Order: sequence, then C-alpha cells, then structure tokens
Amino acid sequence: MNSRFVTLNGQPFFLRSWGDPNLPTLLMLHGFPEYGGAWADLAPHLAPHYHCVAPDQRGYGQSWVPESVGHYTLSNLVTDMAALIEMQGGPVTVLGHDWGASVAYGLAMFRPELVDRLIIANGVHPVPFQRAMAAGGAQSAASQYINDLRAEDAADRFSANSFALLERFFRYGMGLDWLSDHQMQDYRTEWARPGRLNAMLNWYRASPLVVAKPGEPLTDLPELPVERLMVRCPHLLLWGPEDKALLPEATSGLETFAPDLKRVDIPGADHWLHHQRPDAMAQAILDWSGA
Repeated sequence: MNSRFVTLNGQPFFLRSWGDPNLPTLLMLHGFPEYGGAWADLAPHLAPHYHCVAPDQRGYGQSWVPESVGHYTLSNLVTDMAALIEMQGGPVTVLGHDWGASVAYGLAMFRPELVDRLIIANGVHPVPFQRAMAAGGAQSAASQYINDLRAEDAADRFSANSFALLERFFRYGMGLDWLSDHQMQDYRTEWARPGRLNAMLNWYRASPLVVAKPGEPLTDLPELPVERLMVRCPHLLLWGPEDKALLPEATSGLETFAPDLKRVDIPGADHWLHHQRPDAMAQAILDWSGA
C-alpha cells in the first residue's frame, strides 16, 4: 500500500493505493464511519488486476475538513471525486459502499463520462431508497438511526467515553461484529482527528432524504426526474443479505434506473461485506468485469 496527499479543487485529500498504476483504475469510495483504509481487506485481492485508489473523502481521515453542513451536499462530494478521476486520466471503474455508494451513483448519474463501470456494495440509489424510507414500513424503521446521527449534539454523544456509542453502532448496529481490537483502535484514531466526527455526521445532515416514522407513510414527496438519475454504464450490485440497516426493499425497482444491472448476493455477509468476505466480493467483481 502506498499513500500520498493530492490537491483536488484547491484542497488537500489523502489517498491510499494498491497495485500497478499502469493497470486500469478502480476508485474505491468508503462510507460512514470508515475512511480510505477500510479497503485494506479487499484491495489486495484486486490489485493484480486494478490500480486500487482509495481516498479519505471530504470530512474524513486526513482529508480536507470544512466546517459547515453546506459543504457536504452530494454535488460537492461528487465534485471532489470527479477531480480525482480527471487526475487519474479517467474514465474509471467506481466502487462505492454505504455513503460512498451515494457519491458513486452521483458520479455515474451526473458525470457519466467519467465512469466506465459502477460497482455498489450495500449501498442504495436515491430513488428506491427514498421510496422505501417514506413508506413507513421495515426500511423506515431500520433507518430511524439517521435522525440520531443528524441531531445537533450527535458528535458529543457519539464521541463520549472514547467513542463508546459510535463503536456500538459500528460493531453491532448493522449486522455482525467483525472488528478486532487493533482495527477498532485504528478507527478511534481517525475519528479523534479534530473536527472529523462532526464533519462525518454532516453528510447525513446535508442529505435531503426524508425518513418516515414507522407506520406513518409520507405521501407528499416530490417526484424525482427519472431521466436525470439514470445509470447508463454497466452496473454490479453486491449485497450482504444480513444487513440490518439497508433492507432488500431499499433496492426495489433499481432496474428502472440501471438497465444494465447485475445483482450478486455474498452469503455470510451483512453491511460490512468488504471486511467479512473480501475474497468472494473480489471474485464477483472479476467475474463480472472480465479483468
């Protein structure tokens, strides 16, 4: 693994990379509450075939940490990664997990000239996800934690007692515990960087997605423009079926927005499939891409 800082749109971002830079680039986008090092389990399986590039995204790890919520809208997050792809000489294959999936979808939808192929691992397209969260059913119930993460005092509560509440959410809130004590300490180190946790939470605060109360469906959401939200490149969706936070209904109807879609379940995995089954995940990627 190599690491370095790069400047994107005038701001510093920290990158990790694996593999030969002359190989095709695979841009790997982490989610909450991880950082670019989260791909260390998966990247070695793919490095013989791809130059794996994993940034700490805006507000995370050692990258740029602006303060206000407005800096964390999807358009800003996509602009960061579009600049990185252009620096890599794009277009590239993009892999996104959790919130990284939202950025990956944003790139595929709004900067399609930069994305050859799209891989999503337990992440969601905004339209099926919003529909599921607005329905007042199982996904609405599973998504209530979002309100806790958006709360004004969330950074104080989740960082108290050496991040005890955030650790409990991370290790047990979305599936099975997979973390070693050493890995957990690495995460605490990243979370403890000044301003980081509040910045990470700003991703949730800046999102326009609405969560219904269980049993109280929302019926007044605006219609979203299908044509603007299409994924026209080949798309692979990898899914850990034991995920407690993202349920299958969160991807219902995805084919409407991604006509060239392949779905692959990764047995024995939940939301953290890239840690739990990196071998199976890598094989599914290689089988699909022909790399």
